[in-house]
Amino acid sequence: MTEYAVLGLLAEGPSHGFALARSLESGSEIGRVLTVRRPLVYRALDRLVELGLAERGGVESGGGPKRVIHSVTRVGHGRLGDWLGEPVQHLRDLRIEFLLKLSLIGRRGESPIELIRAQNRALQPTIEALDDPANDDLDHVELWRRNNAIAAATYLEDLETLHRAL
Repeated sequence: MTEYAVLGLLAEGPSHGFALARSLESGSEIGRVLTVRRPLVYRALDRLVELGLAERGGVESGGGPKRVIHSVTRVGHGRLGDWLGEPVQHLRDLRIEFLLKLSLIGRRGESPIELIRAQNRALQPTIEALDDPANDDLDHVELWRRNNAIAAATYLEDLETLHRAL
């Protein structure tokens, strides 16, 4: 997730690691979903460059330490776009991955409606299976899973209603 968070922020425009780390600290818009410490941001930048999804550019120096400016490559933009359009496969991934996608899509000024609908379709079989009355042999784990499935279905429904109204 860290690499996608950094890639998503970097797609907004060339930047350096320190600025990206500030965008991922606790309490920031993205940091509310995924908080990433500065060393991990720099590690993610190195990994993105290694994968050809980002590239190093010039150096910024103005009163402080020199900072390497990074930008997203064409391949990086494509990979990010693909990832942003893919629903998560597990209920547990709604908490970070799905919310991160929604946040990054919102920062791009795009509508998340298609992702929300795709997410609802992707999770529907799991939600239905967990809500099936035939599965009334509940222990504490299955009860937890069922209630999370119901909450996820309600959340996706409310989220779509919210974004249709915008």
